[in-house]
Amino acid sequence: MAAVHVKDLTKKFGDFIAVDRISFDIKSAEIFGLLGPNGAGKTTTVSMLATLLRPTSGTAEVCGRDVLHEQDGVRKSIGIVFQDQSLDEELTAWENMDFHGRLYRISRDVREKRIDDLLKLVELDDRKDSLVKTFSGGMRRRLEIARGLLHEPKVLFLDEPTLGLDPQTRNHLWEYIGTLNSEKGITIILTTHYMDEADRLCDRVAIIDKGAIVALDTPEKLKEEIGGDVITIASSQTDDIMSLITAPWITRMEPHDGIVTIHLENAEKHISEIIQLLARDGIDIGSVSIHKPTLEDVFLHFTGKTIREEEADTKAQMRMFLKAGRR
Repeated sequence: MAAVHVKDLTKKFGDFIAVDRISFDIKSAEIFGLLGPNGAGKTTTVSMLATLLRPTSGTAEVCGRDVLHEQDGVRKSIGIVFQDQSLDEELTAWENMDFHGRLYRISRDVREKRIDDLLKLVELDDRKDSLVKTFSGGMRRRLEIARGLLHEPKVLFLDEPTLGLDPQTRNHLWEYIGTLNSEKGITIILTTHYMDEADRLCDRVAIIDKGAIVALDTPEKLKEEIGGDVITIASSQTDDIMSLITAPWITRMEPHDGIVTIHLENAEKHISEIIQLLARDGIDIGSVSIHKPTLEDVFLHFTGKTIREEEADTKAQMRMFLKAGRR
């Protein structure tokens, strides 16, 4: 049985479609990524699966329990770490954990043992008696993850867990997430707009664009679908480059925001030929780079935009929606 089963799940806010008939299954003990810009529908999807939002239509099951008709069962089987902090800053790390355990009616002996174990897991045992308001952003995230595991959920939702953290702290949290999955066998659903995060952690990723899933597979297979190598050329003459480079060994070319992206095999073999051709015709070249396809390339391939541009467009769309709602 799948840990999560979603069929045609939809959420509308008035005329705005936040999530548009998405369907997917998540295997037990899988790390599954929902990848897309802020506002693409990731948090709304997680909120529906966690029974915090009621779907407009469609169905979803978590651990075999329906999110509409078996909400208590769903809530007992999941843990959640949302973008916005929900810790009590005036309590200590231990007190935050203890309060959470009491809400789930975990007996005192079991509760105290788990708190000790989890604070050690996230390396906060030496700060258990410190007030949360004295913690850094990374420490708070680690505490929230520990708290979300206290009642031993089968599925853990991590909504942008490393948002706003520095690269070193992000790497540290990645290690914890990988350990949780490998050692405890917890199914993890991770939402993120960091491509490297999804590539490193996730067994499979679903790319969400404007509330719809446009691609779903392992990071490796998604990158293989693009195939070959990628050459990017920054230039003020992208149209000229597109008309000049017509070699049969080029799989695909895409002009975009002052950059031409060229997909081909054996880039090292052909890069000098491309440069010579452009130099011969006096084409301005700002920079040239070669790399294997990344998830950023995958996102551009399926949506026609980078994730940063999609994020900007989505924010603008949400502002228009909110303005319309005030009238």
